[in-house]
Amino acid sequence: MYTERASRQAGAVVWTNTPSGSGPASVLPDGCMDLLWNEGRLLVAGPDTRAYVPTGGPSGWAGVRFYPGTAPALLGVPAHELRDRRVPLSDLRPAAEVRRLTAQVNAAADPASGLEEVALRWAAAAEPPDPLLRRLVTALDRGRPVAATADELGFGARQLHRRSLTAFGYGPKTLARVLRLQRALALARAGVPFAETAARSGFADQAHLAREVRELAGMPLSRLLARSG
Repeated sequence: MYTERASRQAGAVVWTNTPSGSGPASVLPDGCMDLLWNEGRLLVAGPDTRAYVPTGGPSGWAGVRFYPGTAPALLGVPAHELRDRRVPLSDLRPAAEVRRLTAQVNAAADPASGLEEVALRWAAAAEPPDPLLRRLVTALDRGRPVAATADELGFGARQLHRRSLTAFGYGPKTLARVLRLQRALALARAGVPFAETAARSGFADQAHLAREVRELAGMPLSRLLARSG
């Protein structure tokens, strides 16, 4: 069973996922990175470009999902180095620090709340997020073209691509595709017909929507909705 709530850290989400009899659900690309807890360990989920299926036996997970582009400053590592990866936090931070943080999370009332406290402390010690990157996410999530958004923000194409790799793990066109997928899934899950979902999400047509869902989610839209229903 999956549950989530808004975090006290701006734009972040705190979530838990406990085992169910239906098997592990795919984690779909969303432009975000997560700080994870699983069986007493702390890990980091990098930005995904395709569906990720958890491996191993059934076990509970907890996490903090950071707003797109904000996690690299907290972790001290460019997002593209973690693209499509799950890595132990000890690969990114000093071992002594990770042992202390792990003990704190494991001793918390629940792992999700413990992770949130870690994220809040990191955010308090880090530089504020770049407001231009937040404006970029907002514009692309509204379906604005990448080139027009770059011009509005005063970025050249190369500069925007370089900064996007660092912040999001991939270029702005991939980020736009991922955000468009999430818009479409929200509409489809709300019962909007697929053709209307495609038009409202910014796809050329329903066939275009179907191709993108298969490529990014690894299965047809109808099957994906059935699994998440």
